Amino acid sequence: MERDSMREECDSLTEQLTTRLAGLGGAVVAFSGGVDSSVVAALAARALGDRALAVTAVSPALASGELDGARRVAAAVGIRHEVISTAELDREEYRRNDKFRCYYCKTELYDQLEALSARRVLGPVLSGANADDTGDWRPGLRAATEHGVLHPLLEAGVGKDTVRALARRLGVPSAEKPASPCLASRLPYGTPVSADVLGQVDRAEASLKERGYRHLRVRHFGDLGLAQLGAEDLPRAADPAEREALLACVRAAGYRRAEIDEQPLRSGSLNLTLTPVHRAR
Repeated sequence: MERDSMREECDSLTEQLTTRLAGLGGAVVAFSGGVDSSVVAALAARALGDRALAVTAVSPALASGELDGARRVAAAVGIRHEVISTAELDREEYRRNDKFRCYYCKTELYDQLEALSARRVLGPVLSGANADDTGDWRPGLRAATEHGVLHPLLEAGVGKDTVRALARRLGVPSAEKPASPCLASRLPYGTPVSADVLGQVDRAEASLKERGYRHLRVRHFGDLGLAQLGAEDLPRAADPAEREALLACVRAAGYRRAEIDEQPLRSGSLNLTLTPVHRAR
């Protein structure tokens, strides 16, 4: 009965959201290939056909493999897909890496998507923000409001668990994909962002992924790389030989010191001292 109820809820939400998007006449989806933006892209493709365009932004803050994953998801859900380059690193405010870093990053992104949409006469920009995002520090939502970005999932009150259920119901390949925020999120606020540092983090994480770890972050603390793993992987990393291999991967990326956090990964852990700042309206 519970499964039937979830299927009915997903089908009802799909109809509701598809109708909402069809009324836009066209849209550009800010598309990372993660589960949230993938669900929005899948719904936009259903509602708008060729009038829907998914756009993935590439910069040094994008982790290796993410673009290929986005391309696969776009092909699977049947939405047109394009790639642009963003230059958030050219913004001194972004490089400074204060608590509003995401605001400057999203401003760069939405500036470009807004201009692209205007050239193609497509319609509003859509994001994958969901209802759970309002419980974290999300200054990027302020940039979205300033650019008139729409958040279909958030507007419908859809949280992360339901997003994943929708993704499974719609056959979205990234339904179970772990969250993969930009590489700059691995740096504590106040640590300057540079392409070199982002590349170092990326090399460390890519090495761990090659060893089969999926749910992970490598937090950057100067010469220390702190590997954080999902709870399901911590027992494996406790094996002495595996632990040394894992630490060697982090050191090989350029860190003089490497450690494994004894606590399981918690997404957004560097935001724990902050409070939610902005609610999309």
